[in-house]
Amino acid sequence: MRYIIISCIVLLSATVHAQVEQPDEGAAGNTTEPSAEEIAANLANPNTPLASLTFRLQYRTFDGDLPEASSQDGTTLAFQPSLPFSLDNGDLVFFRPNIPIQMSTPVPDPAGGFKSESGLGDIVFDVAYGRTTKSGILFAGGLVASLPTATEDALGTDRYSIGPEFLLGKLTEKYVVGIYPSHLWDVGGSGDADVNVTSMQIFGTYLPGGGWNVGTSPILSYDHNSDQWSIPLNFTFGKTVIWSGRPWKLSAEINYFVESSDEFGPEWFIGLNVAPVVENALAKWFQ
Repeated sequence: MRYIIISCIVLLSATVHAQVEQPDEGAAGNTTEPSAEEIAANLANPNTPLASLTFRLQYRTFDGDLPEASSQDGTTLAFQPSLPFSLDNGDLVFFRPNIPIQMSTPVPDPAGGFKSESGLGDIVFDVAYGRTTKSGILFAGGLVASLPTATEDALGTDRYSIGPEFLLGKLTEKYVVGIYPSHLWDVGGSGDADVNVTSMQIFGTYLPGGGWNVGTSPILSYDHNSDQWSIPLNFTFGKTVIWSGRPWKLSAEINYFVESSDEFGPEWFIGLNVAPVVENALAKWFQ
């Protein structure tokens, strides 16, 4: 399993060196390159046909009733490619893995206090079919799954999990809004804890122009086994720029959790994201 994971990471990372497809030439031979503003609007669409490699640096602080809970913090580096595959009718099939590297994660110690763990977490991915209508209505549906790839027991569930996901939204020239619910059930593995979690991302993005975007995209979750909600207030902002002919989306987000585990859960979550737009090299395998 370890060698498969490493091979996937190398393969996906290598696509960052691929050049963005060349723009079309007009009748006079002039190229018509999309502007940063147009690319920002395209990237704001969850059903975007643009492939990207997102690197997320995430810092969290914690709180709770356990002793020393409020003095804990942790850092995660996540690699999240978005790889769309175009169909003949213009619809898309998406493959989007999320590979988390836990640089430091506080874990309650049975002997008292906390210990810090680091390593690879469970890899989550989804495969979805998406469509954007001419009127700007967004539809998508598919499957989301989690693999027990964590290198330490405390960093994962040791369970294989799978479930449905859906997307419904509206896209205009100035904003995109929608909801993205999903659910995970465990279907195997050696872990003791069952997985039965419902999640829903509520997103709204405003595009003021110049490649900028501001909005909110909190991810709410409910653990049916522990009867526990996780509810953050979220604010995001970012800008799409073009460097040496390649578009990059730079963004930041801040979350404050108004609801999480009473014993020990996140309180603040700050993220910095860098996402180059790339050619989907894997799509050529299916042509």
